[in-house]
Amino acid sequence: MRHTLLSIIMGMIALSNNPVSSQREVFRLFENCRWGKPNFDPCIKKAFNAVRPWFKTGLPQYNVAPFDPHKAAVVNQYRGDRDGLAGYHLQLLNVSEYGWSDSEVTKYKTDYKNNRIVYSQYFPEKSLDGAYSFMSKMFGQPRHVKGVWNLTLFDYSQTTTVTRVGEQGGLLKVRVEIDRIGDMKLHISDLFHGAKIIESIADFVINAMWQPSFPFIKPLINDLVSIAFTDIFNESFRYFPLHEVIH
Repeated sequence: MRHTLLSIIMGMIALSNNPVSSQREVFRLFENCRWGKPNFDPCIKKAFNAVRPWFKTGLPQYNVAPFDPHKAAVVNQYRGDRDGLAGYHLQLLNVSEYGWSDSEVTKYKTDYKNNRIVYSQYFPEKSLDGAYSFMSKMFGQPRHVKGVWNLTLFDYSQTTTVTRVGEQGGLLKVRVEIDRIGDMKLHISDLFHGAKIIESIADFVINAMWQPSFPFIKPLINDLVSIAFTDIFNESFRYFPLHEVIH
């Protein structure tokens, strides 16, 4: 149970490209974090923030991919029934997410009973880019558009919940919830099949009017990010030997 829960924590650790020195450094950062002690959560929070300078390189000897940028090859989202009257399939491709090295973990809590950790994180600026494919059907009429997109979030914060299902080596489930967005800039190409003037107008409307519509699109964004993070965390941290770091 102890190592099963604690292995989730490695979802924040990424270190330098020298395997020996980086391993020793991360061990030292977490050496005062003792399981079950009253200061365990504050200790983990402090250590998470201490490893930020190494987010860009990952931990190659443990197959931990870099966190800055995050990389996701494919993220799929389905809504409705695309074979019926209405529905869509949104596919984000080759997604990169930047800004982790400048982020700060502001809250951290270990939920021992439910094999779970919960942490809040603040980003002065977070940016994402990639390609997209959007297939939809409205009243039986199909539509397919594809292109590239980029998004920048300012004064942004989120809360991430990571839960392990089962024992050591079990799948990790990740849920990300947006807490706050101070401002946002979004560009989506080819929504109107290359009509640049209409595309520029659409960019202006989206970036000027996103706040009133945000309560409606927030669940969709949370879902997309959670899907991506679940894949990323399982790839890098599902089998990480955390017992070598925290005792």
